Amino acid sequence: MSTAPLLVLDRVEKVYHRGLIVRTPAFRLGVDLSFDRSEIVGVLGPNGAGKTTLFEMIAGSNTPNGGEIRIAGHDIHQVRYRERDRLAIHYHQSYQVRRFAKTKPAFLMQRAESVYPLVHLFDEPQFNTQDGYIGFMLDFFRRLKREGRLVFVCLHPTAPFQLDILQEICDRFLFVAGGRVAAFADFDQTVRDQAVRAYLGELAPVAAPAPRLQN
Repeated sequence: MSTAPLLVLDRVEKVYHRGLIVRTPAFRLGVDLSFDRSEIVGVLGPNGAGKTTLFEMIAGSNTPNGGEIRIAGHDIHQVRYRERDRLAIHYHQSYQVRRFAKTKPAFLMQRAESVYPLVHLFDEPQFNTQDGYIGFMLDFFRRLKREGRLVFVCLHPTAPFQLDILQEICDRFLFVAGGRVAAFADFDQTVRDQAVRAYLGELAPVAAPAPRLQN
């Protein structure tokens, strides 16, 4: 069994350009993070900030312009196209997945060496408030974590109960905005951040005071 971190985003950068002749950068996203153990990570950020692009790069369906994404030691973009979902799987509400940009024949690429996804990316899952559906979903996320998987839950909160879900289920958080991905250790630290509070607006909970530093 691999002892490599579950997921490494090693100086990853994605740039989108506008213009056919004069190419001008229109969007840039940079991220440099490592996830060593199984946990549930909440992902927040305004529309168009790059959350889905981040998930697509991790799943291997969107190629970064720089850096490397390793899952259990495998560069996801060097793994055979049909086997990438054995390392990371992207659950999108539209059920539409980008086609892989095939750069070389599959037989020249690595095998996934996994039969079940190690990283699960839930992109704005729908939480039906009836019939215990929320409890079913939360139990599913917890089961994946117990089984050693890394779980990402991306939400664009529009109601207080969605923040309650993130607070209950997530071990730590990412905030995607302005081309950067900021990491937070827990929910309280996340909602104390001024940029996060500005994004949440009226949904921002009363922030707990920051812990005092020991002398």
